[in-house]
Amino acid sequence: MQKTEKYILDGLERKGALLFSLVDPLDYPSIEEAVKTAKCMSEGGADVVLIGGSTGVQGEMLDNVAKRIKENVDVPVVLFPGNIGTVTKYADAVYFMSLLNSNNPYWITRAQMLAAEMVRKYKVEPLPVGYVVVEPGGTVGYIGDVQLVPRAKPKIAAAYALAAQYMGFRFVLTDAGSAPATGHIPLEMVKAVSSVIEVPYIVAGGIRTPAEAKDVVKAGADIVQVGTAFEKKGGVDAVKEFVKSVREGSKR
Repeated sequence: MQKTEKYILDGLERKGALLFSLVDPLDYPSIEEAVKTAKCMSEGGADVVLIGGSTGVQGEMLDNVAKRIKENVDVPVVLFPGNIGTVTKYADAVYFMSLLNSNNPYWITRAQMLAAEMVRKYKVEPLPVGYVVVEPGGTVGYIGDVQLVPRAKPKIAAAYALAAQYMGFRFVLTDAGSAPATGHIPLEMVKAVSSVIEVPYIVAGGIRTPAEAKDVVKAGADIVQVGTAFEKKGGVDAVKEFVKSVREGSKR
């Protein structure tokens, strides 16, 4: 087990549940603003700072923002890749994801094959993540050619999650897409997924408030992933409120 994965598992053991905070540099007016928000995330107690997005986060811009964020935070910097270009040597780790409910094998195994040597060369720690996208899916659903899991079908999400665990993925991530109008995935679905797997379960997409984060954790999530809420209100105090709620939710 490598350093970042051990950090996450140790954190879950000690804290009960974790908050991962996401910065999509393209959603900010400047790299300076993205770095400032990432620093607030770290100072507010977020357990991991993620960098990524579904489109365009790559190349020199990614190198620059990852390096600067790494210099300004005290927690692991992990990549949430939108494609094979979302890899940089300045990060600690990367979600080495398979988009399990894509209709296109590129997103299930081929992108991973193309990126594997780059990950090895850059010495970025791969975190094996089984990725499942739920309605409405947002940009990732469109780009990833996803057969979206219906919100009213929690057993389908649970079956994907169990399959991911059986295939050896060490994390499961369900995602409703960025800032979905329908909000985060239903709590019934969170309960269904968490009831069948033993690996850490990450819930992303549409978690807008500390109260919602607490409810998602109480329903069974081990980790909540928040991005847009901190883009809109990303001060240290706002992050602290989320962290407090996540920890409280873990006392289920």
